[in-house]
Amino acid sequence: MSGEPVTGTEQSSGTRDTRRFVWLLDPKLVTTAIGSVVIIVVAGLVQVSFGAYTMSIGQAWAAVFNPDVIFNQQAWHAFLLGGEMPEMGKESLIVWNIRLPRVFVGAIVGMNLGVSGAIFQAITRNELASPFILGVSSGAGLMILLVLVVFGGLAAFLPLIAAVGGAVAFLIVYAIAWKNGTSPVRLVLAGVIVGTVFGSVQTGLFFFADDIGIVQSAIAWTTGSLTGTDWEQVRMALPWSIVAILLAITGARQCNVMLLGEQTAKSLGMSIEKVRFALSGVAVLAAAASIAVAGIVGFVGLIVPHMVRNLVGSDYKKVIVGCLFVGPALMVGADVGARLALNPVQIPVGIVTGLVGGPYFLYLMRKKQNMGEI
Repeated sequence: MSGEPVTGTEQSSGTRDTRRFVWLLDPKLVTTAIGSVVIIVVAGLVQVSFGAYTMSIGQAWAAVFNPDVIFNQQAWHAFLLGGEMPEMGKESLIVWNIRLPRVFVGAIVGMNLGVSGAIFQAITRNELASPFILGVSSGAGLMILLVLVVFGGLAAFLPLIAAVGGAVAFLIVYAIAWKNGTSPVRLVLAGVIVGTVFGSVQTGLFFFADDIGIVQSAIAWTTGSLTGTDWEQVRMALPWSIVAILLAITGARQCNVMLLGEQTAKSLGMSIEKVRFALSGVAVLAAAASIAVAGIVGFVGLIVPHMVRNLVGSDYKKVIVGCLFVGPALMVGADVGARLALNPVQIPVGIVTGLVGGPYFLYLMRKKQNMGEI
């Protein structure tokens, strides 16, 4: 056989490339991923089996696994890029065009909030950090209420405005926390201050709403809801989510270094402020993508990183990947509860995540001796 011999350098380089991804085969991480996927699939099948249009569970599941849809290029083009839907049966149309998008949006939101919370907890070295604590959610909520109550003509741009509001709020937090640089403690305190002020303004705006429909819509947004989501929300959130997740995975090593403490990170040559600001931007992007399509869903960004660290350990490469599975499992499962608990009345999914997250966080607080720092 002809060809140049493989040198030892090339062999060692290939071995290093292979070893670089060995951590993905960690038994705890693999088990967590498989268990989460099972929960997502089961919860998703339950979700598509019930609705205003009556069909048997067998009919619903047959519609989900309909090969004429799954392997139809035109259908996927319409789902992900927009366009004309191909002809399909009534059950398949209802399941694929109304019920399944809600599952996909829930999974995307769970991923984003989990990753966002994990990054915020790393850069602040504080287990209590989350998009909600650091002002992102309150900024988005304030902009949502302003649009619904005061600037009703801009309602068509609500998702974009919500995302911009979250980003601006965090920039304000960062500016308040800046004093010859920032620190984890100042970021958290500034986030609490901004969140409190914005929350008070939000409450005040309700007194200016004279339409009960507007109030109900605002409550749904500020509580977090997946009701009425469709492929448009998937198309809106998916591109930004992919970018944020790829950047988060790339930044996992920097998160690990930052957890060692600022002095250690500086001694390793890291520019603390540049890295912290860049990682914050990634976390804000992930949170804003979820807020734009589902509103403010509480507790997910706070408890998912805790759950993942308990399952796979504190290595942020594993934590970020674990959040991509545990976040969707929690969100899709909670949405099933939100939709079916008081059927036919649907409650916002944020209420369910709060009811689940509160007791779980209380359990963590009672279990751990030193709660607050990672």
